[in-house]
Amino acid sequence: MAEVSRLQVETALKEVIDPYLETDLVSAKAIKNIAVDGGKVTLEVVLGYPAKGYKDTLAAKLKAKVSAIEGVQDVAINISSKIVGHAGQKGVKAIQGIKNIIAVASGKGGVGKSTTAVNLALALSAEGANVGILDADIYGPSQPRMLGTQAKPESADGRSMEPVVSYHLQSMSIGYLVDEETPMIWRGPMVTQALEQLLTDTNWTDVDYLIIDLPPGTGDIQLTLAQKVPVTGAVIVTTPQDIALLDARKALKMFEKVEVPVLGIIENMSTHICSKCGHEEHIFGEGGGISMSEQYDVPFLGALPLDIRIREETDGGKPTVVAEPESAITLTFREIARRTAGKLALEKKDYASKFPNIVIQNT
Repeated sequence: MAEVSRLQVETALKEVIDPYLETDLVSAKAIKNIAVDGGKVTLEVVLGYPAKGYKDTLAAKLKAKVSAIEGVQDVAINISSKIVGHAGQKGVKAIQGIKNIIAVASGKGGVGKSTTAVNLALALSAEGANVGILDADIYGPSQPRMLGTQAKPESADGRSMEPVVSYHLQSMSIGYLVDEETPMIWRGPMVTQALEQLLTDTNWTDVDYLIIDLPPGTGDIQLTLAQKVPVTGAVIVTTPQDIALLDARKALKMFEKVEVPVLGIIENMSTHICSKCGHEEHIFGEGGGISMSEQYDVPFLGALPLDIRIREETDGGKPTVVAEPESAITLTFREIARRTAGKLALEKKDYASKFPNIVIQNT
């Protein structure tokens, strides 16, 4: 029987390209250990993104490649995920309890950004991450209704607040602190101060990804985010309609100017699915999100349909990802979540927390 070498196993593993990292796992440094004992090969794989819905598929791919090596009789694979913090903008301090911040923006209202943001957060959670969501729309907060809760945040010390937990998501919104029908008649400085307080005065606990649901536009709140919040990546939500794409481009360019990496584009309302007959058609145009991603060389994360269930379930306080966990729409959201997290895993790591504090004392 031919003796199996570690190099043979490594060479075989290089043939498996991870669709979310867009490289092989050896090059991505995700293969942490290869043990060869006679005809038995044991692999330890640690991914930089949550992948509950992909683990079995990946294990089968790796097993097939390694099993094809002459002399291999048994393959044992352990796949886990370790999510680390990534660097935000230069000179902006990390926020305690949060590893990564992903801003979800649209540039234009009415494209389903908040619905996409909450389902993206829930999909990341379903994939195995610890997730939070911050509703940054001070004038029109919608996350409390979407998450089905009107709970008031608790405060033990009168200075900081505990996040409201719903469907395993830690969340914070001005909507938890004021009545749903109370208009926020505030000028810009008050709004930006409120956003900062909601973010920094909340006791976030070991959050792998904090999704920030931004209001539409490129104004005060977006500027505050760029200057004072360590955003590790941004996701742009658009529809295929030309006028929506026009504003989505502005949002994308804003993040480029402030050096926040754009992780990709999500095309919402890509097709309409008839609730009666199931017929699918492109009522807002076709291919806009893909062409935009090609034009600006940013990833296309996926397309979502215009489906009445998404609207009904989210308005009812139980978004699609939790209302229909096995549906095609939920599987699409989970695919988009893995792609988003995979793209972020390729960005620069945040090593600031690893450095010791140097204190000079006069003795």
